[in-house]
Amino acid sequence: MTLAIDVSGLDKSFGDKHVVKDVAIQVEQGHICGFLGPNGSGKTTTLRMLCGLLTPDSGSGEVLGLDFPSRAEEIKRRTGYMTQRFSLYEDLTIEENLTFVARVYSLDRARDRVDESLEKLGLQHRRRQLAGQLSGGWKQRLALAASILHEPRLLLLDEPTAGVDPQARRDFWHEIHGLADAGMTVLVSTHYMDEAERCHEIAYIFNGELIARGTAEEVIAESGLVTYEAVGPRADRLASELAGARGVAMVAPFGQALHVSGTDRKALESAIAPHRREPYRWAEVPPTLEDVFIRLMGRAQAERTAAA
Repeated sequence: MTLAIDVSGLDKSFGDKHVVKDVAIQVEQGHICGFLGPNGSGKTTTLRMLCGLLTPDSGSGEVLGLDFPSRAEEIKRRTGYMTQRFSLYEDLTIEENLTFVARVYSLDRARDRVDESLEKLGLQHRRRQLAGQLSGGWKQRLALAASILHEPRLLLLDEPTAGVDPQARRDFWHEIHGLADAGMTVLVSTHYMDEAERCHEIAYIFNGELIARGTAEEVIAESGLVTYEAVGPRADRLASELAGARGVAMVAPFGQALHVSGTDRKALESAIAPHRREPYRWAEVPPTLEDVFIRLMGRAQAERTAAA
């Protein structure tokens, strides 16, 4: 196994705010790793440290086989980074933006590279359109084209599909898997659980600390959660009655269904027993990633409060 990212002890503070705390992250070459966590959890700061845009307070290891962070400039040149917000020039055309990026990297065959990039991502017919006139999905394609124009070995994506429609999201992920199949390593931050399930592995960060790591199946299995689902007219109304009951760690409505989860099977079954009646149908179901992450977040918050 060849690791594209193998970094530990990653720390970063801004004044008295400790944003990233002793994070260790490893990503295998050619894999897609989903980086999850709520807003303000440290995802963007971590991405920016890995690609050399921010200097960590501490941390060591290797990125793309180069010593981290002492060779940050070399790592930066071999990494593509797509920011959360569209950061290209809106008063330039698609072609002009890509040509500018090619010049920044002093790329040979700049014109050919731009043409190939436009063709690959389906932008060739829009090459003379101003970037500011593009929809969210097309801006996303342009930003991706710009971030991989210099053929990086590592691609860092910061919530790349926020605000785009489902078809654009699906097309984007098709492109990402194609890049990974060709050997590129991808670390992508996202809030979408369905996108997390598209990744080869996931890492979950909360309050600057990495609290879960592995494949989606491994993270779910290691959570120890037992989940029952109630289905029926307005099953969501049961949430207020079950929340806080002994054995119930969390309840989550899903339309006309309700997920009730806990780690103590016997206590959980006792809690739902009084509600096993018509018109509700109860069945044990596998916990979802969303179930697991809400549970992890709640447990981490409780531990933090207890330690305060």
